[in-house]
Amino acid sequence: MEHTMLLLNGLLNFVIYFGVAVVFLMVFKAVYVRVTPHDEWKLIKEDKNTAAAIAFSGAIIGFALAVAGVVKNSVSLFDFTVWATVALVAQLVAFAIVRFAFMPKIVERIEQNEISAGIMVASVSVAIGCLNAACMTY
Repeated sequence: MEHTMLLLNGLLNFVIYFGVAVVFLMVFKAVYVRVTPHDEWKLIKEDKNTAAAIAFSGAIIGFALAVAGVVKNSVSLFDFTVWATVALVAQLVAFAIVRFAFMPKIVERIEQNEISAGIMVASVSVAIGCLNAACMTY
């Protein structure tokens, strides 16, 4: 009986953390498309812009990597939400650094479907996500 209760408790924790992580992923997507000056959804869905799809996919994967690290290392649901928010901000800052410091014309290049620009944004996003995940430990 005790084993069953531990299993059910673990399952409940999984459902809660997974659910909150998915909500954070949706929030990230909503915030990211509003912060970037180009409309990723229009570029991807209507214009079939591969560069935008690559860049946006990298941002989502980078954020998911960071959130996975947060889930693994958090000590409570509150701790999880705080650090997931930090991960969200870090991903937005990473895009801003690429846009304003390294590649000022990155938005135009993505809008023009320049694949190399999409790969660059995706690479930075995934790298930041990996670094976030590694740094969010106790």
